[in-house]
Amino acid sequence: MAAPLNICVLGGTGFVGTRLATRLARDGHWLTLPARDPDRAQALRVLPTVRLLKADVHDRAVLDRLVEGMDVVINLVGILNEHGHDTFQRVHVDLAAKVVAAMRAGRIRRLLHMSALGADLHGPSGYLRSKAAAENHLRAAAAHLDFTVFRPSVIFGPGDSLTNRFAGLLRLSHGWMPLARAQARFAPIYVGDVAEAFARTLLERATFGQTYELGGPQVLTLEQLVRLSAQASGLPCHIVRLPDALGRLQAAVLGLLPGKPMTLDNFRSLTRDSICAEDGCARLGLHPRAILEVLPAYLRPQTGAVRFGAYP
Repeated sequence: MAAPLNICVLGGTGFVGTRLATRLARDGHWLTLPARDPDRAQALRVLPTVRLLKADVHDRAVLDRLVEGMDVVINLVGILNEHGHDTFQRVHVDLAAKVVAAMRAGRIRRLLHMSALGADLHGPSGYLRSKAAAENHLRAAAAHLDFTVFRPSVIFGPGDSLTNRFAGLLRLSHGWMPLARAQARFAPIYVGDVAEAFARTLLERATFGQTYELGGPQVLTLEQLVRLSAQASGLPCHIVRLPDALGRLQAAVLGLLPGKPMTLDNFRSLTRDSICAEDGCARLGLHPRAILEVLPAYLRPQTGAVRFGAYP
């Protein structure tokens, strides 16, 4: 096995980050995971090569200290909705620029960056435009940076905010769900396969400067995703397909609620299918798992409610 690497994972205590940190720790790498609230990541403390730190990664001086002496930096930080100071510009674009600057100052070259399928400067949503703008900061620094960009479709797995949310909402509504953009298409990919994609590219020179679109083996509509979540959870499912006019209204109303179950920006993202133009998994030698291989294992009927944010 190759010598252990020193790796800083920004966003390492989140849904994908937890799985990736576990995967990298298994290979013996030394991981530094900065977080706003490290106490929420107690499950990672049992990993002997993981160091959890309370840190504000948006502070450039803090970033400089975090990346110092690292072999690899991984940026997984992202949001689906804006909340207060956490805007798409600050979290996606500005942070990417700060990471690049900190790495250049510390003469650290290797960066793995999480983007999103459909990232486009002219995309329909602020989310997709900001993801593309973040990528541009990396490409502008290509002479000083060995970067790899990953663009996954929606990611599922234990603790996700996708299938677990569908199951939770269906349970609360006794199986009824008014659904905007029910025909929107996705290539859902298992979180473990996303983590494996990152792990396989750590120091692979052939992946430097490359972008990998990551999708699972099936293309499913949003309606099919909801129905599969219901089936795996043993719940009834009655979907009311909303026309776009009502879908926009629904998004506007839900965006005012605590937690923002859906926003107008989410609706706009749904107007573009999240499917791969090229098979990044095949390029990495990955054979991603189909959703039904995994879904029943964590959504099967339980005596209690489906637990949001639970990890295996």
